[in-house]
Amino acid sequence: MRPPPLACTVRECGLVLERRERTFVCARGHSYDIARSGYVSVLQPQDRRSTSAGDSGAATDARARLLASGVGTTILNRFVEQAASLELGPEPAVVDLGSGSGDVLGALARQRPIVGVGIDLSKAAAERAARRFPDVTWLVANADRQIPILQSSVALALSFHGRRLPDECRRVLVPGGFLLIAVPGDDDLVELRTRVQGGARARGRGEKLVAEHASQFTLLDRSEMREHHHLAGDALRDLLAGTYRGARISGAHKVCALDELDVTLVSDVFLFQARGQDGR
Repeated sequence: MRPPPLACTVRECGLVLERRERTFVCARGHSYDIARSGYVSVLQPQDRRSTSAGDSGAATDARARLLASGVGTTILNRFVEQAASLELGPEPAVVDLGSGSGDVLGALARQRPIVGVGIDLSKAAAERAARRFPDVTWLVANADRQIPILQSSVALALSFHGRRLPDECRRVLVPGGFLLIAVPGDDDLVELRTRVQGGARARGRGEKLVAEHASQFTLLDRSEMREHHHLAGDALRDLLAGTYRGARISGAHKVCALDELDVTLVSDVFLFQARGQDGR
């Protein structure tokens, strides 16, 4: 398998990182240790806002329990199937932005040969991903600032309910490369949000997302994926802890008081293709 196209994150460097036995090193000698569990932190001091950046271990555990019980698996599996169906060439480089515990990229790597790189700000999530899927490279990094990947080296970039920078995505993608994005739909978790907030505001993420990418990407496809579940108390609390940041503390008592609730999961999925330097 060819090496992942990693770039050094030291300011004004950006050289390729080569794997040694227990480190990744660039030609200027900047070195990044590989943790025992297998992930690599390439965070620089300016990249973190706190010492506990990213999702906590509790949030990561909650999300894992939900997926293990089947909540979210239909949407995730359909997203992975769409990624696997793309014409990417042999052993393509694929980067997952906001990779979490590795469910999307790990599943894709099991379906087809890839050079996979998962990036997340959470050490807890990267550690879980590295233990589960050791054949993929897992980085702790802040992709909201810069993606630690070499220019024009990736065939497919993924963002499953994660944040992404359009300019950075275009930089790391080869001309004609693909960007597959899933964002929560307008009525995602509408029942839970209504109970927590007393109402659910329409989000309207889709049109804004398309506009943000319009100058550098062509929209090839847009679709919607849905799941419906009837959840009891513990699963509802996991849903709050794992997916709805704004209410984890302030609205927790309202969810704890619920015995059961019907919930709707909705993802809007967008497939973009990177334009060439001539804008085509």
